[in-house]
Amino acid sequence: MSSYQTMRSKLIGSKEAIENFQFVTINGRVEFEGVERISRIAYYYSKAVKAGIDLALRGVSLNDAVKELYNIIPYAFYAETAYKQALALVENKGSKVEVRKRWIACRGNKSDNGNRGIKFHVFQDHVEIKVKDPWGKWIFGKAYLGKEYLPLLSELEELSQRKEEDYGAVVNFKHYPMIHLQIPLWLYLKHFSSPKPVGYGLVAGFDLNSDRLNVVVVNEEGKVIAIKTFWYSDVTRPGFPKGKAMALRLNALSQALIFLSRVGVDYVVFEDLFLVKNRRFTRSMSGNRKVSRFAKRQMLIHGVIKSLRLDFNVVLVNPKGTTNSEDHDKVMREKGFDRHTASAYLIALKGLEVIKNNE
Repeated sequence: MSSYQTMRSKLIGSKEAIENFQFVTINGRVEFEGVERISRIAYYYSKAVKAGIDLALRGVSLNDAVKELYNIIPYAFYAETAYKQALALVENKGSKVEVRKRWIACRGNKSDNGNRGIKFHVFQDHVEIKVKDPWGKWIFGKAYLGKEYLPLLSELEELSQRKEEDYGAVVNFKHYPMIHLQIPLWLYLKHFSSPKPVGYGLVAGFDLNSDRLNVVVVNEEGKVIAIKTFWYSDVTRPGFPKGKAMALRLNALSQALIFLSRVGVDYVVFEDLFLVKNRRFTRSMSGNRKVSRFAKRQMLIHGVIKSLRLDFNVVLVNPKGTTNSEDHDKVMREKGFDRHTASAYLIALKGLEVIKNNE
């Protein structure tokens, strides 16, 4: 297991999971002076990612791929980022990858004052964005990311200018251009953490589901202290708005963490979904619809960040055996738990074992 130490709390999980929690993304609308030029860059960047997927499937090296993609988008930092995104898409989805959207991305680099291709500067009421045009001069825009983020971005800008930190950046299009900035996790928590009262060493296991959130709290001996279910079953109805569904799920997660803070929990435990490559479908058509529409990993990411903000220690455990196993059946039979509560209990026990091994 690997760990990430923040100012007050700790994140323990697999190497894959820790790598996914180095940054927090903040988003905002951008008003560009030359939106048609931005659209042109996005078109060719997306085209480079599509070409990069074919290169990735053939096992082409990074250096050779960047040289080839440079013929599509003549800026090495865009070409490099495009190929790295193509590699990630192939790793997650294999050969069944489709690229339909348009976007621009540029990886961060400390030696390039944070980022070479997409830069920002903080003003009193907005953030100026600069995007490098491979065929011309810089393109300027005004981003509105929320005033609460301006002190954070000011510090990140200063750290970047001193070549002490970097940030990744993405510009994409839906109804209008949006900017997504990747903020170092430690810096985000520095500005947005809310310390909770010291607890009693209790451990809470979470089982995230499409229609409910199950939580089981245990003490250091594994004895059950509390059980609670947070429902949002309406979200699984056909035609329920996807955005509203996610908002209800995230609200339930926030309510659960507030509850756990009150009962003295110090450790929260989730399944390490970064060890799971594919979704698990069932024989039920309605169940499969719930699974396919349920962004479980997105909910996990929100839960981990929110937990760290509230000063919980977070443990991510291998989900193997927490849903379909002899231990799972035994817990249901002996303790009278339903299958979701049994899963949350087993997740809590796995987390307790990890905590003891890391003391």
